[in-house]
Amino acid sequence: MKYLTMIISGIGLMMALASPAFSQQERPTEYIVDGKYEDVRFDLEDAIVSLGLKVDHISNVSNMLQRTAEVVPGAKQIYTTGQQFQLCSATLSRAAMQADPANIIFCPYMIYLYERVDVPGKIHIGYRKLEERGNEESVKAINAVNDLLDGIIKEASGN
Repeated sequence: MKYLTMIISGIGLMMALASPAFSQQERPTEYIVDGKYEDVRFDLEDAIVSLGLKVDHISNVSNMLQRTAEVVPGAKQIYTTGQQFQLCSATLSRAAMQADPANIIFCPYMIYLYERVDVPGKIHIGYRKLEERGNEESVKAINAVNDLLDGIIKEASGN
């Protein structure tokens, strides 16, 4: 148990040191929806599937935090529910990677959805805009991915 606590603390420290604060450009694009988490989640999945895309994986972040709370000193519940949805577009990903093979870092794309414990009924949905990088073809392909993600969360949030 003590070993697990040390590992989790070490990972948290590494993440904090490796992740500088968001600049204004790196801030996630996010909407806040009044409603029920499950309704917004359904709308998100529907927006993804209606584009012919598939959710590859759902990471249950809030469940992980609840499972590990007893081994992390001072841990408190943050989310009622919080998940990350991973998806990909073969067409857009291929275009981005053909333009610059290093764009593999952006795949799969991730959209997050959460409800905070201290603000029930306010559902946050968003994504972090992919960084425009590389040549003109790469920037164009990355912008297409950003447009896709933005369209999905606008659809799901009703914005």
